[in-house]
Amino acid sequence: MARFLLLFLLLGQRLFAQAPDTVLLEKLLRSRLELFGNILNHPQKNEVQVLYTQIDRDRNNVPHFKSYSYNLDDLHYFFPASTVKLPTVIFALEKLNELKITGLSRNSTMITGADFAKQTPVEKDSSAANGMPSLEHYIKKILLVSDNDAYNRLYEWIGRAEINERLHRHGLTTSRILNRYAVKDTDETSRHTNPVSFYDGARLIYSQPGRFDPKDYPLNLTSTTMGRAYMDSSDRLVNKPFDMSNKNAFSLTDQQQVLKKLLFPEVFPERERFHLTAEDYRLIYTYMSKLPSESDFPRYDPVEYWPLYAKFLFYGADKDARPDRNIRIFNKYGDSYGFIVDNAYIVDFENRIEFMLSAVVQSNEDGVFNDNRYEYKEVCNPFMKNLGRLIYQYELGRKREFRPDLSRFRIEY
Repeated sequence: MARFLLLFLLLGQRLFAQAPDTVLLEKLLRSRLELFGNILNHPQKNEVQVLYTQIDRDRNNVPHFKSYSYNLDDLHYFFPASTVKLPTVIFALEKLNELKITGLSRNSTMITGADFAKQTPVEKDSSAANGMPSLEHYIKKILLVSDNDAYNRLYEWIGRAEINERLHRHGLTTSRILNRYAVKDTDETSRHTNPVSFYDGARLIYSQPGRFDPKDYPLNLTSTTMGRAYMDSSDRLVNKPFDMSNKNAFSLTDQQQVLKKLLFPEVFPERERFHLTAEDYRLIYTYMSKLPSESDFPRYDPVEYWPLYAKFLFYGADKDARPDRNIRIFNKYGDSYGFIVDNAYIVDFENRIEFMLSAVVQSNEDGVFNDNRYEYKEVCNPFMKNLGRLIYQYELGRKREFRPDLSRFRIEY
């Protein structure tokens, strides 16, 4: 009996981890050559990777997954941009919960100091209702508009070593987080993280000194040098390929695994779940799917942050698009160095369909990096919009034995 049980468990693990089907997605893409022909003709040039996961519920509403991929290669490097901010949000909440310090919460005032080169302090936050920085407010800004400073503050509090230890703990083996964003981090400065203190009014609750991470996090990745030239930090042209070998990495497989574990913790053994409370899940679900125009604190300029800002899969970067009232997108996107990346769970409450879709596409015709000349508008944004709608239309026609109960994701904004 014990031998039979062991065999059953091993078989189940293999089935759960089986490689995605590689036929369906290409077939769907080729059915719309007028939309995808150029990309299909140059998938390597445009660094395209796609991972699509169908979700079928059983009679008890338990989700079961089947994945399909196009050009997926977890060891072929692409710049993940802001998609690394989602695990950083999760790890910040995990760390808070595991500290178990009386009075320390997501809403405690979070004061960031500075004790190393390029570090900057934070003592106020005018976008918060009370004018003070906190973990929760940083999380809102990250999930609503991918705020770089908010991400940097979580990176600094968790610490580089702990972030990467948590990636490893959660089995995210083709990913690493090494750098802040938009502060010209060097290898040296990225290893040093700021001192951070938390307060209740004037009362100090918890204080953490600045930290140094001596470790390296090598990954056996290909294609980490790109293009023919780049602009350096002084805006001088350097006629050598751009080296990304010491930058953040976050494979599509790992991205979708984070999303799956976040949205469907019940399908994972308890020891493999994120260490989050019910309130933490609700906070993340709300602000992953909330639109900038629906937020009061922080409040955003509707011109700079149009209604569907950050929902690349399905809406692209269409500033005139209006949200479909029956659809919500729970996602984390990124765009940098000509790459657009989006990791999304898309729900249609009226038609009761749901699916996960993760994709990356890049365009840099002149081969020069860091010059802000990329074909986002002409190549990347249309691809993401058309891809999301292609899969959505396919899902509308896909038969399901049991219609899902999606009430868990219907949120009052």
